[in-house]
Amino acid sequence: MSGYNFFAFTFVVLSACADAGDIDAGFEDWNAVFFCITAQSASAAAFRSDGLPSTNLCCEAAAIGVSKHHMIPLCVPNISGNEGKYLAECVTSTFVSTIGPFVTRFEKMVAEAAGSRGAVATSAGTTALHAALVAVGVKRDDIVICPALTFIASANAISHAGATPWLFDVDWSSWTIDPIVVAHELANGTERRGGELIHIETGRRISAILPVFTLGIPADMDAIIGIARDYGLKVVVDGAAALGAIYKGNMSGALGADLTMYSFNGNKTVTAGGGGAVAGDDEALLTRFRHLTTTGRVGADYDHDVAAFNYRMTNLQAAVGCAQMERLDDFVAAKRRIAARYEDAFWNIEGINNFPEPDWAGSAAWFSGFAFHDDDAGERSYALRAHLREEGIDARPFWKPMHNQKPYFDAPRSPMPVTDRLWPGVVTLPCSTHLAEAEQDKVIETVLNWFHGKH
Repeated sequence: MSGYNFFAFTFVVLSACADAGDIDAGFEDWNAVFFCITAQSASAAAFRSDGLPSTNLCCEAAAIGVSKHHMIPLCVPNISGNEGKYLAECVTSTFVSTIGPFVTRFEKMVAEAAGSRGAVATSAGTTALHAALVAVGVKRDDIVICPALTFIASANAISHAGATPWLFDVDWSSWTIDPIVVAHELANGTERRGGELIHIETGRRISAILPVFTLGIPADMDAIIGIARDYGLKVVVDGAAALGAIYKGNMSGALGADLTMYSFNGNKTVTAGGGGAVAGDDEALLTRFRHLTTTGRVGADYDHDVAAFNYRMTNLQAAVGCAQMERLDDFVAAKRRIAARYEDAFWNIEGINNFPEPDWAGSAAWFSGFAFHDDDAGERSYALRAHLREEGIDARPFWKPMHNQKPYFDAPRSPMPVTDRLWPGVVTLPCSTHLAEAEQDKVIETVLNWFHGKH
């Protein structure tokens, strides 16, 4: 194998499989991954006739971090397409930094998949959210409405913008922010002063709503957009895992938000090894966002007109992202098939609910699993997850809500009856897009045996 192709393959495995946050992808032994790369690269059978790594080698390297522990991983990337080929093109062309044809191609692919006029790629989903909030006008000491049930990056992006999250409960039907609660709190906890909407308790301006598309499930956007218009608020969506999702027949980036963010972290359905993007229809706003994420540079000389950010995606990352986006439809279909199998297997077990499927949405099914809903849900969830891990199955909890996180103990909030009851009982189950049927059979059988006392 040529040095270029070896570099390309190594980047795919180490970059695209690395996890930067959320629920990690299950890689626990990077020494094993390096061993796989170096040992297997000596085998001619490990590579295709063009010198690029074979599908089997990609999959083997992607699984080695967990196979050493005999574990079916929770969610690892499926890297068996054109990733190596495109990375080799980057190296050959020397376009390895933040300028290159794959970045442009990737942005077009994201915009098309989102149903938006345009998209801008960034270094991470969190940086995309941060810059999006700044781009729509969120300022220091503002308040931004946000669900409590989210990954901490959502709230952190608000904090990075100098604002404070106002945390809200979610509804049972979607696990997304409850617009009824938002409307009630706005009607009773705000007032107009000098043309601005003020949060009475803190005296701060409310500038935006940040809905989160939990598990790739769109929030009730018609209701949220209606509230935003009534109160003059901007809407920035955290749709980190929502590419491929549908809301009332519309794509996830065409629902009326000012900007919608997507993440390409290693555990997302499609990955760039890291990175993010925003999509939207307002070309002027997208131009402002791009300017903010590219250091605010004006012209070819070193002139800058704003204290901006260096949040650009590299051409290397975009090359992986393009290869992944080529398979988005297949990946989302696989996610939905996996989720449906679990639902069919567990629908009649008392004391649990499958992950939600609201009438308005077609979920992208980022994660699969179920939630205990009885009084000892947290204890039962922990016991089942521990048992599954003993049986070689990686099962995880879900997000710990923001009002239970140290940085946001004092954040303003609505009552949280749904969130507080929901989150301790969640169990996420293996759902990689290339999860083998036999592996899912083992997961299902092990879960059923636990419920039936056969453990």
